[in-house]
Amino acid sequence: MPTLFIVFGFRFVFYSNDHEPIHVHVIKGDAEARFQVVPDVKLLDNRGLKPAELKLAESLVEENKETIATNWQQFFGK
Repeated sequence: MPTLFIVFGFRFVFYSNDHEPIHVHVIKGDAEARFQVVPDVKLLDNRGLKPAELKLAESLVEENKETIATNWQQFFGK
């Protein structure tokens, strides 16, 4: 499970068995959300992040969407 970066206690990761669409998992403590990255950032599911945490996580995904997509393509060879 490669960690892309950690910001404000959020860990942004891929799972080695992930599939398209390009997405990222955002983990904080025991909570986790998953965001689609391309073509637009969109919350796919949430298990425990609070609304304010989701908003911050989504903005961080938006700010880093090019980096996330590039890393996805390198990791999964697409």
